[in-house]
Amino acid sequence: MPDPATLDSMLRLILTSRVYDVAHETPLDQAPRLSQRLDNTILLKREDLQRVFSFKIRGAYNHIAHLGADERARGVITASAGNHAQGVAFAARHLGLTATIVMPQTTPAIKVQAVRDLGAEVVLEGDSFDDAKAHCDRLAASTGRVDVPAFDDPLVIAGQGTIGTEILRRRDDLDAIFVPVGGGGLIAGIASYVKALRPATKIIGVEPFESDAMRRSLDAGRRVTIEQVGLFADGVAVREVGAHTFRIAQQAVDEIVLVTTDEICAAIKDVFDDTRSILEPAGALAVAGLRRWVQRTGTTGANLAAVLSGANMNFDRLRFVVERAEVGEAREALLAVTIPERPGAFRHFCAAIGRRVVTEFNYRLSGRGNAHIFVGVALSSDGDDAHALRRGLQVAGYESVDLTTNELAKLHVRHMVGGRSSEVDRELICRFEFPERPGALMKFLDALGDRWNISLFHYRNHGADPGRVLAGFEVPETDHDAFQSFLDTLGYRYERETDNPVYSLFLR
Repeated sequence: MPDPATLDSMLRLILTSRVYDVAHETPLDQAPRLSQRLDNTILLKREDLQRVFSFKIRGAYNHIAHLGADERARGVITASAGNHAQGVAFAARHLGLTATIVMPQTTPAIKVQAVRDLGAEVVLEGDSFDDAKAHCDRLAASTGRVDVPAFDDPLVIAGQGTIGTEILRRRDDLDAIFVPVGGGGLIAGIASYVKALRPATKIIGVEPFESDAMRRSLDAGRRVTIEQVGLFADGVAVREVGAHTFRIAQQAVDEIVLVTTDEICAAIKDVFDDTRSILEPAGALAVAGLRRWVQRTGTTGANLAAVLSGANMNFDRLRFVVERAEVGEAREALLAVTIPERPGAFRHFCAAIGRRVVTEFNYRLSGRGNAHIFVGVALSSDGDDAHALRRGLQVAGYESVDLTTNELAKLHVRHMVGGRSSEVDRELICRFEFPERPGALMKFLDALGDRWNISLFHYRNHGADPGRVLAGFEVPETDHDAFQSFLDTLGYRYERETDNPVYSLFLR
């Protein structure tokens, strides 16, 4: 049960917040198409419609508005992956204060430029929020500027909590509210208010699998620091949740749902279909979690709300979102299919799959026997369609391997031409991720060095998404230990893929 003393204290701060000097009450809109698909009433809290296209203006302004005259004269500083930065910059400009914003070098350009347009000084430092925060602390100590926390502060939490007041003012019959979680300020504020007034309403946090600091912390009963965070949903890419936010979450959050990148991309498409608005990945996180929760629990006929937390996304990131959304919605199957190497084989294969749309077909001649093709096939909304497709291929005599959830296939093989090689031996295959920024690929290549011959290399820029590389190395067996040591000290997230079936089918 929630601690009434803590929730009462936060309730008072929320009710006395000054956010409406700059923020406005956003709509709680029904999503008709998503509601019909999920057989529940789905409501979207439209924080993407705030002046800075994010809820962050609430907490930032509430904190700064409570500063004394001496503190205001010193100016403010903060570290942020983007949306809190815009909130601080807007609040500082509104109140006539100077502001310095420290942002990771991986921050989408649209967010960096938006902060500069608001008149703040921008300092780019490090690859993650935590790198930027460490540099921010040093600058605050040396300049005397007042730090405005991104999430771990009662006034910031209270500012975000005003979203809870607006939700319950519009609908007091909600069964659950889904909230994106980074450092925890948003969910702590909403949970504090909702649980104080309507404890029966579930508060469900949503995190990416690659950035699940809150879920791990709640499971462990203490704050847990994760070594690396996923950068796709950069707005929630936090290695450790706040001390204040964690204590409130322990008392007032019912559950944390984890979602994949594909599910986030599908949620962005869901919101676009219902609103014609394009959210950033963190902004669509709550919808992704709502969908997964409904599918897992089988809930129907419920009133469910999701907080759309932001819409600051680089335009060039959309190509990645579009690629992955159909898979995330289970509207596309990716398959490796063995077909005979003879004229007319592709036509016969298409006849076998029936009146389905082929979305992708990758093939290169590599022998005179059988051919392995990489094929994408559009699926209906019927959840059994993928199974029916594979069963139909089997009946027609085709061997197939489902690659729909295979990251190597989705990230690299579908974009590669040339295929297999008979000239390479002793090859080890690895997939790498590194922070995407100007010069990042060259830095990555420098880190690889020249100890082993590179036999395969595929890189594709995804906008502000992490840089992703597939590389093959010719490594003698006597060097395997040295190669593993090299991987462990490289400093980049990696996966060894030599045993991935996609490698043996298409690359070896």
